[in-house]
Amino acid sequence: MTETASKRPADLLDHLGYWVRLLANQVSHGLAARLERFDVTVAEWVILRSLYHRPPQLPSALADELDVSRPTISKLADRLVAKGYVERREDTDDRRRLQLTLSAEGESLVPELCARADANDEAFFGDLSPAERAEFEATLTRLVVRARRSHPVDSTR
Repeated sequence: MTETASKRPADLLDHLGYWVRLLANQVSHGLAARLERFDVTVAEWVILRSLYHRPPQLPSALADELDVSRPTISKLADRLVAKGYVERREDTDDRRRLQLTLSAEGESLVPELCARADANDEAFFGDLSPAERAEFEATLTRLVVRARRSHPVDSTR
């Protein structure tokens, strides 16, 4: 029998990935509750924030930037267009391509949504000292960058 086959499996609570998923779910659910009155999902908020004060973006470029699939961006854009927060515009270089941009209503909504996201961050991470927060953010960023090099992640499904 190999050494790994004879070793007792680790308890669930011994897996760091379990704790990361648990925290991510709690943070995401907290933000979802704060955005609910605006009829905006967390995934939609990510798109709106990504388009805020930026020139029109190709959906494919936005998908690459946010590390989500192109069909996911398309579906989210459809919902945001239907809500009146996003507009599709012809690309100035190639009229066959459409770009995404915030509508005036979307532009005015984003600061309020960001205030809700800030309140959510404060609720979950406000007890961290500035040094702890910086260290936590640096560690998360390093892990995400490393994971992105190995495979894409689509967190909006």
